[in-house]
Amino acid sequence: MSADWQVAVEALSNIKVRTNPNNQPVTISGRSDGLGCIGVGTDAAVFRSIDAPGYAFKVYADEQLSKKDAEIKVYQSIGESRFFSNLCGAGDRFLVLSFEQGTTLYDCLLQGIHIPEQVIQDVENARTYIREQGLNPRDIHLRNILLQNGRAKILDVSEYIQPGNDGRWEHLKQGYENYYHFIDGKPLPLWLLEAIKKWYLQTNDPNFSFEDFMKKIAKLTLFWK
Repeated sequence: MSADWQVAVEALSNIKVRTNPNNQPVTISGRSDGLGCIGVGTDAAVFRSIDAPGYAFKVYADEQLSKKDAEIKVYQSIGESRFFSNLCGAGDRFLVLSFEQGTTLYDCLLQGIHIPEQVIQDVENARTYIREQGLNPRDIHLRNILLQNGRAKILDVSEYIQPGNDGRWEHLKQGYENYYHFIDGKPLPLWLLEAIKKWYLQTNDPNFSFEDFMKKIAKLTLFWK
């Protein structure tokens, strides 16, 4: 175990992560001084320790530990890449990743922070790299991409061993290319982003039309304006 991050292990042992039904974010119980939660997903939560600030600790729910092992294999296949965090170690319930500074694209939209075209190209290049490693780049969305010094850093590679294309990135890219210039630099309200997310996740139609979806969003934005 690496001496520079093991100082956080005792604090992590006081944290319990539980999954919730209907693919809802996990519930966290317990607390430890000097440990803060910096991200919550449906299988795990991510913490940062003041005693080891260079790392992010991804703590899995007990019933999702198989996904931890799968994610280790994904990071091992990826190796070192400027597009992704580095795997620095692992414990029984957690992964140790390099902590990455930056603002998620979701928060960029909330705060009106400009998202440069280079970010889109970086994600495209990262997806090509992932395929070259024999993996499947999926589950790439606004909260999984950081704006870091004008470039993209992609978080959460846990689904890269799963088959199929969820279409998320393709729709985000299309939205950026066709509509982002209308909102560039304008902070969007939380209720609007959450409504769009909810509608999108509820879409199960195999004949899904991105243009029709955007027309629905356009009507919703009338309430914002």
